[in-house]
Parts: sequence; structure tokens; C-alpha cells
Amino acid sequence: MIPDPKLEFDAERREVVIAVDGVKLDGTLVVPTNANGVVLFAHGSGSSRHSPRNCYVAQILHSQRVATLLFDLLTPREESVDRYSGEFRFDVDFLAKRLVTATRWIANDTATRSLRLGYFGASTGAGAALVAAAQLPGLVSAIVSRGGRPDLAGSALGLVTAPTLLIVGGDDEPVITMNREALARLKCSDKKLVIVPGATHLFEEPGTLEAVAKLAADWFSSHFIPAKKAQRAHASRS
Repeated sequence: MIPDPKLEFDAERREVVIAVDGVKLDGTLVVPTNANGVVLFAHGSGSSRHSPRNCYVAQILHSQRVATLLFDLLTPREESVDRYSGEFRFDVDFLAKRLVTATRWIANDTATRSLRLGYFGASTGAGAALVAAAQLPGLVSAIVSRGGRPDLAGSALGLVTAPTLLIVGGDDEPVITMNREALARLKCSDKKLVIVPGATHLFEEPGTLEAVAKLAADWFSSHFIPAKKAQRAHASRS
């Protein structure tokens, strides 16, 4: 069961369309008042911008003044094909190309072009997020993977410079191993693997999705703070 955050915040919400490779991808952009960053969601196989888990995490980010773009990596026709053939879900380069296009769109939109940018990837979407980040060095400020397949990023792992947080369920044994191996291959100076006890792949157990959302919000918030503000914040805690 997906928790209900019951949060209140002021935000601008609009439906958007992103053109890429002759197709149009639908998305939902939410920008809270005084946002300090924007996160693009890359969903996994069999999912869409309406993913209840990603929507929940997005709401938690909104409460922390982080804007979000949830968008469909596949068109309805492509989703239909993929449902039976699996043609697109593991084509990480294909998905990453679309994420790169969406990133450039967000970087030029009047509501978000001044904001620091991050990726939240789930399942195979995490692999696509890492490949896209490797292609956009300096533009992506932080990455979070939920139950992800970072191993699918292959050689791109060594090119990722953005701070990266990998979150895996404690009972998701095969994926834990994949994430540990991917963590070792990441060359970014700020990287971390967090295992949520008692959680399976979809984080359906009570309290586990809340844990993911808090970890993600903290990671993005800390890396979206401008360097001078971060230094002042650290000094005030010392």
C-alpha cells in the first residue's frame, strides 16, 4: 500500500509535452515556490509517469522545495509493444537518449532553467539515468537509484561525476549484489549504498517507501545547496 503523505505546499503544476526523435512524450512538471532544484524521474519497465511509488517520492520532494518532472520514457504504442516483447525496457541507451533530451528541455524551460538538476531512477530507469548523467557532465548535480539496475549502465559508470546514492531493499538479494558491484565501479567522489532492512524490490513493506523518500530528499537537498551556502551550513553545525 502506498502511504498518503497529506502534505500542503504551494506549487505550479502543468502538463508538458517533450518532442524527441519524431515522437511526443507526456510529462507532469511540478515546481514548488522557491524551489532549490529539479529532479527528473526515470521509471523502470512496465511503469509510467503515473507510478504510485514515484508519485509518492515526488510529493515528499515537493515538500522540501524540490521540483519534479515525471514523464513517460515510452509512447503508448511503444509501451504496448514492450509489454509483450520487452523490446525497450532493457535498451538503456535508447532510454538514456530520451532522458538526455528531457534534461535539455528542463534546462531551458523558464520555470526550471536556473535550478540545479538531479535524476531519480527506478529499476532499469536507474541504468538509463547513469548513462544520461555520464553524457551530461557538469549539468547533473545528484542521482538517486531506487531498487535500480545501475549495472546496466556498463562502462558509463566510470564516467559519472554526479554524487550518486543507491538504495536497495534488504530482501532484494540479487539486486544488492548488482548494486555493490556497480558502486565499486563508480568513480564519482561522493557515492553511497544504503540497504533498507526488510524491504523487497518494490518497497511495498510498511515504512520502507517512506525511508526511500527521506533518503532521496536528504540527498538531493544537500547536493542542491550552492557551495557557499553548504559551507556556511557546515560551519553553523560545527
